[in-house]
Amino acid sequence: MSDFQQSLDYLYGLQKFGIKFGLNCTENLLARVGNPHRKLRFIHIAGTNGKGSTAAILSRILLRHGIRVGLYTSPHLVRFTERFRINDEEVCAEKILGVFEKIRATLDESQPPTFFEMVTAMAFLYFAEEQVDFVIAETGMGGRLDATNVITPEVCLITNVGFDHQEYLGATLSSIAREKAGIIKQGVPVVTGALQPVAQGIIKTACMNKSAPLYRFKSDFRVRRNSKGSFQYRGIGINLPSLRLNLRGHHQLGNAALALTALEVLEGKHLVELRPELIGSALQEVRWPARLEVLQTNPTILLDGAHNPQGAESLRDALREVFSYKNLHLVIGVMADKDILGILRRLLPLAETAIFTKPEYARAASPDEIRKMARPYIQKCYVISDPGSAIQEAKNLAGPDDLICITGSLYFAGEVKQLFGEPAL
Repeated sequence: MSDFQQSLDYLYGLQKFGIKFGLNCTENLLARVGNPHRKLRFIHIAGTNGKGSTAAILSRILLRHGIRVGLYTSPHLVRFTERFRINDEEVCAEKILGVFEKIRATLDESQPPTFFEMVTAMAFLYFAEEQVDFVIAETGMGGRLDATNVITPEVCLITNVGFDHQEYLGATLSSIAREKAGIIKQGVPVVTGALQPVAQGIIKTACMNKSAPLYRFKSDFRVRRNSKGSFQYRGIGINLPSLRLNLRGHHQLGNAALALTALEVLEGKHLVELRPELIGSALQEVRWPARLEVLQTNPTILLDGAHNPQGAESLRDALREVFSYKNLHLVIGVMADKDILGILRRLLPLAETAIFTKPEYARAASPDEIRKMARPYIQKCYVISDPGSAIQEAKNLAGPDDLICITGSLYFAGEVKQLFGEPAL
């Protein structure tokens, strides 16, 4: 067994310690290796949906401006190394193995960290060693007690607030918003796409208490779709009348607006000098997997990691407005702890058929249970537990003008990408 595989086995073994909120362990891990996060400039991103896409947009624009940028996201789809990127290139296994060994050598094995605490410390040490100019760090869950919240960033983004991870973040929109707002730091500007009055109120109060400037989507900055697929960005200081984004779905324009406003904030701090032509070219180069990703054509096979009602809503809108097809065939594999009914209610009315399957993951929901929930919303639904067989049956059912959409979970999306040839190492 390779050293890298042994290290991965150790890291995945830390998952048995579950999710442990709090910052002390991460702070201690980093202190033992010289507090590398204190040598870095950060952009910190929290939110229910859109964190990864927004981070990818930011990364590409900064890279186009000649800035060396680190990107830390989760979860990974296929390869563990997807979590760490520099200038949009995935880290090589040997380098991440090196930082793992440095941190592991300092551990008190009687008080092991969680998986996410360890991986976050690895990311920050790796980016410090590589001397990146900026790190874009995405929270794992929530914000206030998330392992990434040991940093003091140059700007905070809260993409939106919706229902997900209620068992950890609370059952109400206000409790979830409070957790997300926990990333707000003294005097650090905040950019948000949260639109609900209760969420906006909580974020606004947190900003007032921390003397943090606040920029709100649709109030302080906005986007508007033009004809022929382009869009206009009207920001806090700049107006870009004709941009194109290489990510499908109208919801991605909001993510682009958040990224652009955050960059305007950085420009106001003299940390970047934005050039409209570089912004335009960067937006046309952005890639982010498993978000309305077309895997195959004739028939079109679409992969989207919608794993909560808000994500399912964005997918539903894209299926209505972005794609043209005769019949829609859904293949759904979802985790048992998600709002399955909320996802089904939004997607099933659009479909001719739905096939429920079971990802190879301990938390996966029973496809038979999903079918019971689905009955009020669709007539033609089937259970095929093996994902590969489920996708093959969808292909059998689909005509050349039909659309197959595979969705329900990012974990499932990773499994599907492997079925379509994505290498695991």
